[in-house]
Amino acid sequence: MRLATAFWSDTQSTDVQVQHAEATAALAKRLNFRVKSVRALPVDTRARYLAQTSEVSDTVAMRALVAYHMAQERPLMASFLDALGIAHDLGVITADQVDPPSAEQVSKAVSAIRASYPVEAVDLYLRTLVAVDADTWREVGPLIA
Repeated sequence: MRLATAFWSDTQSTDVQVQHAEATAALAKRLNFRVKSVRALPVDTRARYLAQTSEVSDTVAMRALVAYHMAQERPLMASFLDALGIAHDLGVITADQVDPPSAEQVSKAVSAIRASYPVEAVDLYLRTLVAVDADTWREVGPLIA
């Protein structure tokens, strides 16, 4: 529910309107509603319907993951990047390009956030990093519980 709520609450991200339109159309089809009726539903209702469906594209699922982390997990993101020594603004990397951290750096950073945050939140964040950019975060995969 938190991911779906963050997805519908995100109005600022690039291409968010495209993903919202895609999710709205999928929900309208699933619920046998008109698209206009789905758009008119409150965010919490749309979030509940979205959370209950598996019929979303990878793009919508990825947008929901990113929106959730941007809205709810910035301290965790910042802690991880601090532990890696990567410049960021409240958990958002500020460099145009980041060199993949070493296995040792990643291991230490993951240990640091595991000591401070719930395991579920850490694992979801790590899985999201790998899904977003598997090349940069290739050393993260083996550390996911």
